Amino acid sequence: MNVHPVIGLEVHVQLLTQTKIFCGCPNRFNPDQPNVQTCPVCLGLPGALPVMNRRALELSIQAGLALNGSISGFTKWDRKQYYYPDLPKAYQISQYDLPFCNGGWLDVEFETDGEIQLSRVPLIRVHLEEDAGKNLHDESGRGRDSQVDLNRAGTPLLEIVSEPEIHSAAQARGYLEELRLLMDYLGVSDCNMQEGSLRCDANVNLHIGTDAGQTVATPIVEIKNLNSFRGVELAVDYEIARQQKEFQECGGAYEQTAKQTRGWDARRELTFAQRGKEEASDYRYFPDPDLPPVEISSEWIDVLQDGLCEKPADRRKRFCTQWELSAYDAQVIIEQGQDLADYFEAVAGECGDAKLAANWITQDVLRELNEQSCEIDTFPLAPELLAALLIRVENKVLTTRSAREVFKILLEEHEDGDSTETDQIDTIIETRGLALVESSETLDTLIETVITVQEQAAADFRAGKQAAIGKLIGEVMREAKGADPQVVRAALIDRLES
Repeated sequence: MNVHPVIGLEVHVQLLTQTKIFCGCPNRFNPDQPNVQTCPVCLGLPGALPVMNRRALELSIQAGLALNGSISGFTKWDRKQYYYPDLPKAYQISQYDLPFCNGGWLDVEFETDGEIQLSRVPLIRVHLEEDAGKNLHDESGRGRDSQVDLNRAGTPLLEIVSEPEIHSAAQARGYLEELRLLMDYLGVSDCNMQEGSLRCDANVNLHIGTDAGQTVATPIVEIKNLNSFRGVELAVDYEIARQQKEFQECGGAYEQTAKQTRGWDARRELTFAQRGKEEASDYRYFPDPDLPPVEISSEWIDVLQDGLCEKPADRRKRFCTQWELSAYDAQVIIEQGQDLADYFEAVAGECGDAKLAANWITQDVLRELNEQSCEIDTFPLAPELLAALLIRVENKVLTTRSAREVFKILLEEHEDGDSTETDQIDTIIETRGLALVESSETLDTLIETVITVQEQAAADFRAGKQAAIGKLIGEVMREAKGADPQVVRAALIDRLES
């Protein structure tokens, strides 16, 4: 069989606004105090009237522009009718036939069989709507009641709908990861999947070529509410395999051809049937009578376009060309967010060695951030201070080993004061005796002393035990902290073999 997966993703992104989309309730994650961020508007009480949040539309337009979409000059709100316990109005305010953004695309990199693939995923539309609440189900099996938390009801939600032109689970994951990075750089959303700020529905079916030369399309399945990159990849892979097996069992003769909605069981790593998938006509869309249509001027679009930041994909490419970083180093830095990318560029610009800056930031700085559970905006070393340290490594004032010791001391002792960055670093170098030892005469004297004291280690090395050199190097380095270990090793071997 020739199996061709056809995948489309519907991604829901909660916007970073202060308040909800149609009322003044705070928009923040608050699982510990359910049902306190509510009002008559988001509860759908009689007589309550919605008022549109301008900031939500502004963020949405910026997202649409960054996704290369076409912004409509005229858009409206529609009521999408359906009943669910976490939807208090029994309808959702959304956009149906006139979304604010049509089309667009996103370039994606993903790995297949160890090779990096490039693809452009086209989009159908981007539209704005309100989020529902959240059902909290008892999963103990004891039959307890479910509960409903409406804090999330009315949160501004951006829905980004791709064309069904994704053809593998790896590509789906790559698309979602690049989209999350873009939304984060724009400041549109924090995209915290653990808190539900980014969720995904995957529509999956197969086009199967038979021996008779026909192509059979399996029924489309929508996998709901996937909330991790790994979950999306596993769910899509599972569904592809399940549909292929189902086709083999039924020979392409399906009893039901309607769309099906399935859930994802992350623990058992399988999808399960939930219900038949609704068509647009089932929702009985009609224009919301309480909200006027919105006209978006070309002048406003131009202002928002000019305010967009450099896209992460563009910045990643620039790091490889302007700063001559490897694709790997550029990817690691860009994935950490805009603030760390800014920090890197500041350090690289000051010290003049982008590769050295990248090495220190991707290793030493990221390690400290992870260990201290902090972000780069609270990191105690300003980029100018780190650059000053790296300049001393470049100028061979310090070895890399000694520089890491200075780095550690700066983290422990750095305080704002009258001292300049140079003064702080140079004081540490002087008081700790970390300056690079360049005098061969000084090294020769130390090496002679160590060989005499460590007579057994020297004899072991001369007898062919290469590992014995380590003890001798350690003894020399203990006395000459600023010495280059490679220089010490070469000098010791030369003396021992002479």
